[in-house]
Amino acid sequence: MTIKAILTDIEGTTSSISFVKEVLFPYARTALPGFVRDHGNDPQVRQWLDAVATEIAAGACQDEVIVETLQGWIDQDRKHTALKALQGMIWDVGYRNGDYAAHMYPEVAGVLRAWHAAGLPLYVYSSGSVPAQKLFFGFSEAGDLNDLFSGNFDTEVGGKREAASYAHIAQAIGIAPQDILFLSDIVEELDAARDAGLQTVLLDRISDYPQPRTGEATHGHTRVENFEQITL
Repeated sequence: MTIKAILTDIEGTTSSISFVKEVLFPYARTALPGFVRDHGNDPQVRQWLDAVATEIAAGACQDEVIVETLQGWIDQDRKHTALKALQGMIWDVGYRNGDYAAHMYPEVAGVLRAWHAAGLPLYVYSSGSVPAQKLFFGFSEAGDLNDLFSGNFDTEVGGKREAASYAHIAQAIGIAPQDILFLSDIVEELDAARDAGLQTVLLDRISDYPQPRTGEATHGHTRVENFEQITL
């Protein structure tokens, strides 16, 4: 395959699903009431709270109701742009306080550094907001990895299971879709990327997916169990 850029997912791809679900989500859920109480009038916070209020009530509603809605969305693992933005602000505090460091699978940092050193532009596309992505890689167990990436994309570019999102990303980075490799653990995301013309690799990590996805379950995507098995 001819690869001129690599686009990677985070959760289940570079990092364990359990870290997000067992560390980050509970942290944000617990911190939300106090965060909204202390920062609810900050413009960058208020815009997202108002967006939630409009969606659930077609108008203004009390912040307590908004917080309960957001906590419910966390429990549902809902991919909502307002929730992701607010979670990112809360996680910023946790990272900088040293409450946790972002999990990174042991081989990932070394492979990313090697690709970067070889001149391959690296990009991130995750349902988490761009600021949350930068916190994740900036405060990772492997140190600050943000300098390895040429750009970040989140759901503001579109849903991860929509082919148009990948077409937009290819246009944004100025590289033809067929020359971009997308890495993800979600088959439906890889399907959408392939529909847009990208090359794809399925990360099927045993710790996240104890039942290996092989044969028809891969939807024809190349399957690997770690970054070291990716052949460019």
